[in-house]
Amino acid sequence: MDATTIERKLKEMIVERLFLPVPPEEMVTDASLIETYGVDSVCLLELVVGLEDAFGIVIEDSDFDVRNFISVAALRDFVMARL
Repeated sequence: MDATTIERKLKEMIVERLFLPVPPEEMVTDASLIETYGVDSVCLLELVVGLEDAFGIVIEDSDFDVRNFISVAALRDFVMARL
């Protein structure tokens, strides 16, 4: 799976799971999920489940670093490293 496909799937998953009022294609890849889209700690847990479901990866406790979840770009890089 290439970076563009992963990024598209991430945006779709984030909007769907977090009920964000923005179309996936309008999400800014490098924007802070926390500051721009209001993602909080509860949302992050939902994202973890979504990542595991969508990409078939396992997220370990040691992966819980805000740098991995700060933006779509960070999530894309995180997922690519796990695939």
